[in-house]
Amino acid sequence: MATGYDGLLGAFPYAFRASTSRLFKLYVLISGVATAFIALFIIVALVVLIGRTASIQGGSLTLSRAFYVVVGLLIILPAVAPTLAIARRHRRGLTASKRLEAAVAVAGFGFLVSLYLGVVASMPATFSLDDETVTRPPATGTGEFEPLVAGLYAIPIEFSWVVPLIGAGCIAGAYLLFR
Repeated sequence: MATGYDGLLGAFPYAFRASTSRLFKLYVLISGVATAFIALFIIVALVVLIGRTASIQGGSLTLSRAFYVVVGLLIILPAVAPTLAIARRHRRGLTASKRLEAAVAVAGFGFLVSLYLGVVASMPATFSLDDETVTRPPATGTGEFEPLVAGLYAIPIEFSWVVPLIGAGCIAGAYLLFR
């Protein structure tokens, strides 16, 4: 067996070195940066939540703090899953073809895009920002993206989480299909 890596952070350089696909290497770099940014965003949001609710007693606040952590894990885990899966295959000496690496990378990029699309889908028609009512921008733009944005706006806010879920499912599907 090949030498391994130490934990999550060690998997990124290991997968980058062991990979034979340039597309997958690009995914390792971009997903590493995106995951670090997302983790930082979640940590800052959790610190702000704790700071705003530190003086309030109650179990529901503890639940909302834990919810931030759970949502953060549900966002980060699919983003790092392709890197971890390919690193594990290489570490165990299993073949990871260029097709598998490329397919998992494309699905991983799709998941990162689906996170943004999920945010667009979750935007309410009107919301309050600094005591000012703001209306979301209309679904206009270049011809090919207008129907996509209109479709995302049509998704009920309560189901906007389905968009990244589909992206995560594509990662699992690509890995199972091409392994």
